[in-house]
Amino acid sequence: MLSHGLAYLAIPGPSVMPERVLRAMHRAAPNIYRGGMIDLTASLIPDLRAVARTTGEVAIYIGNGHAAWEAALSNVLDPGDRVLVIATGRFGHGWAEMARGLGIEAQVLDFGPQATFDPDQVAQALAADAAHTLRAVLCVHVDTASSVRNDIAALRGLLDAACHPALLMADCIASLGCDRFEMDAWGVDVMISACQKGLMTPPGIALVWFNARAAAARARLVRVSRYWDWTPRANPQEYWQYFDGTAPTHHLFGLREALDMIAEEGLEPIWARHAALARAVWAAVDAWGQGGAMALNIADPGLRSHAVTAVVAGGSDGQRLQDWCETKAGLTLGIGLGRDPAAAFFRIGHMGHVNAQMILGALATIEAGLIALAIPHGPGGTAAAAASIAAATAG
Repeated sequence: MLSHGLAYLAIPGPSVMPERVLRAMHRAAPNIYRGGMIDLTASLIPDLRAVARTTGEVAIYIGNGHAAWEAALSNVLDPGDRVLVIATGRFGHGWAEMARGLGIEAQVLDFGPQATFDPDQVAQALAADAAHTLRAVLCVHVDTASSVRNDIAALRGLLDAACHPALLMADCIASLGCDRFEMDAWGVDVMISACQKGLMTPPGIALVWFNARAAAARARLVRVSRYWDWTPRANPQEYWQYFDGTAPTHHLFGLREALDMIAEEGLEPIWARHAALARAVWAAVDAWGQGGAMALNIADPGLRSHAVTAVVAGGSDGQRLQDWCETKAGLTLGIGLGRDPAAAFFRIGHMGHVNAQMILGALATIEAGLIALAIPHGPGGTAAAAASIAAATAG
């Protein structure tokens, strides 16, 4: 059919890999004992700090986002410690499950998959912990399952108002390099991310940033796994200590190129680009929803991620549309992750190396699928997205 040609992976990670990144990785294995590889790795650290907007430390791990969860928890918490987890989608629960697997007691405040957290409920939970047994508050900045964007700075405000000493830990796996994030300005003690979304590199590198408060928590622990210990990784005396062994050489080449691309464009323009493209997606879905069941999962635009959009399609139409787009047109949409029924939902990833023509093409393809499958919808979704793009570029 019409799917032959360059496929477009519009899922919320792994994201589209720039040709520059792929070309940077396409080379023979380097020497890992001296020379350029050592210099390249050292060059990543200041740029990783810049992307996170922090002067703190950063540790690099070979792993995915789940590895970053475990690394962060292992460096600041002992078995038996307590944490408060803010859940606004599947991945808040996932972080809590990781904590429990390490013997940590996780108190989960679940706000459902269609809303952000309630500040009053969080404040009550902090006030109820008069003995300050909660060692950390964990929150996912952008949960890709729900596409909600949580106000991390507001959580710091709640901790400060309660005079609570718990560390603030943020998962920015889906948001870093897409949505505005200010680690130091927002008072975040530990932040985690991974290379496969806004950082535009194939999956394989996990990253943990931490400040002095978190380093002090690490110093108080009874033990830390030799592999997960961030101290030698952040301040290596020998090159191998960055990774506790062999370096992920080709991922480092790719990440170096991706960070160069981010520096060339600039974080503020990157955030603005993602915001403009997200608004185009929302405009299309709003138009389609005028004549059918389709709706944006997060009703309040101020709470929506600029990296991913979760859409309620109804019935089994989410799955039907995914199948049509992939098999008939070469467009892969995200599944209804963590939703029941999953077939009623789909997600559009618009993170990292994406531009207006890519998003408009994806939306036009989705609209063609709605027509082909006779899924009830309002007209003009693609036109509404085009008008949104035009407005964003006017002048």
